[in-house]
Amino acid sequence: MSAAKSARIGTDLTQGSILKTLLTFALPLIATNLIQQLYSSVDLAVIGQFTDKIGTAQVNVGSEVADLVTPLAVAFGTAGQVYVAQLTGAGDRTKTRHTVGTLLSWMVLLSVVFLVATLALRWKIMGWLNCPEEAMAGAVQYLEITAVAMPAVFIYNAICSVLRGMGESKRPLLFIIVAAVVNIVLDVVLVAWCHMGAAGTAIATAASQLGSCVASCIYLYRKRDQLDLKFNWDTFRIRWEPLKIILVLGIPRVVQNVAIHFSLMFCSARVNEFGIVATAANGVGNKIQRLCNVFVMGVDGAASTMIGQNLGARRTDRCEKTVWGTLACTLILATVTSVVGLIWGDALYGVFTKDPEVVELGRTFMRIMVATFFCGALMGPFFAMVNGSGFASMGFVIGILDVVFRVGISLLFEALFHLGVASYWWGNALARVGPMIICMVYYFSGKWKTRKLLTES
Repeated sequence: MSAAKSARIGTDLTQGSILKTLLTFALPLIATNLIQQLYSSVDLAVIGQFTDKIGTAQVNVGSEVADLVTPLAVAFGTAGQVYVAQLTGAGDRTKTRHTVGTLLSWMVLLSVVFLVATLALRWKIMGWLNCPEEAMAGAVQYLEITAVAMPAVFIYNAICSVLRGMGESKRPLLFIIVAAVVNIVLDVVLVAWCHMGAAGTAIATAASQLGSCVASCIYLYRKRDQLDLKFNWDTFRIRWEPLKIILVLGIPRVVQNVAIHFSLMFCSARVNEFGIVATAANGVGNKIQRLCNVFVMGVDGAASTMIGQNLGARRTDRCEKTVWGTLACTLILATVTSVVGLIWGDALYGVFTKDPEVVELGRTFMRIMVATFFCGALMGPFFAMVNGSGFASMGFVIGILDVVFRVGISLLFEALFHLGVASYWWGNALARVGPMIICMVYYFSGKWKTRKLLTES
């Protein structure tokens, strides 16, 4: 075997200092998520500065479908990542190669289905979301343009998930930098200079997604020897064994993500009923929340992969230490982001909108957001154990609980406390309380130590 072929891609997460290994792997993930949220937030910021609240609403509502489809791509990508992580820990290169080829082909097929469905139902979708009438045409146009890039989103997520499962978190960072540069440049040119509004933002978004996809495909081709990949039919034909595991892991995640997102869309639709100011405040607040969440999400994602590799290598002691190290990191990060949100909330809203009514309502959103941060910080490390062990059915239960708590708390707060739009923000903030308890119970039960691994299926 040649040196190039035997060389390992990524980092061995089963060796070395727990905290150092976790943070070294997590930092590129955090940077990747941060840049992704920053460049996607540029859309809303540019629209807010160069148009009005109608333009903000068009981008906010028009991006709801992308916010639904992307988690579906992430769900199957994460399924492949968990399996690749355990296979990497176990040292099974043949099954890893088959999994990579199968995952990529499956994602391409799936993306075409969603592309066709989105274009066919675009007007009905905007109606279901209670899109304000004055924002309807622009929102539909935004959706039409961004839908074209759906295959790129699926392919990019598949490749990045494979690399992360192998312990490689730096390359996805480079891919997203490509996307960020393309998006920012085109946003400035098309929206600020050419005054194309929501359509210009949509073109910038689609082009950036295509850019990151092309960059990831080029890297995959150049590293084909190290991955044992040959760009032919045999490599990319869908094999039943890895597909079965991807489906077993991915379908519950898809149902979970769809259910969660539909509950989010339900809350957004109810918020939209309170008028254009509430719609804009909700859209900007969600952008800020996602931006702040990237730090905790990056550490949690690193923990999941690290746990997966160590379970594959039968290093349960390192799994336990990873959970506690992750918890310490997430609580510190939740504290910092909460302080930032409470002190500089107006300034953060001011980046995305010049409307004083939106900024004023945003203060309520920012106060409630603190609960969101700490619930996520407490749940994440223990949910990483569920993810890393490949316990898909548990993940499904957790997702359904998230939906029940979000919708239930939202309706309860509106009916009993008459909090109006804030009821739905509280529902989002406290949705993870139930899932958090389930994850903690699973971890402290110790059943994950004796659970059958995916590599033994």
